[in-house]
Amino acid sequence: MATTSRRTQRRNHFQAPSALKRKIMSSTLSKELRQEHGVRSLPVRRDDEVLIVRGTNKGREGRVVQVYRKKWVIHVDRVTRDKTNGTTVQLPVHPSNCVITKVKSDKDRRRIIARKSGKKEEDAEMKDSK
Repeated sequence: MATTSRRTQRRNHFQAPSALKRKIMSSTLSKELRQEHGVRSLPVRRDDEVLIVRGTNKGREGRVVQVYRKKWVIHVDRVTRDKTNGTTVQLPVHPSNCVITKVKSDKDRRRIIARKSGKKEEDAEMKDSK
């Protein structure tokens, strides 16, 4: 049975294994992708394209360069800052503050989308072959 204790919930969240962190670090899909695939959200992946919809970088768009599970953030291409010594660093963005605008699709990802949408894998594979 799951606990309702806030302390225990927070502990379980921050001590989650990497496989669970992947699922927790999900983003919603854009309206077009949502209608196309029949899925509301997906775990963020390295070559997905995202739009930041919350925070100081709101409105910026780019490709996901890194999914940093240890720090619960993603790094988006062109969302950087120049340091005083001249080097540029990636700014961390939480995946819940992003919307996926383009999905990096491969066999495994199509299978996940088909499973989540309730369609059969064959339908998804036939669609991709066209």
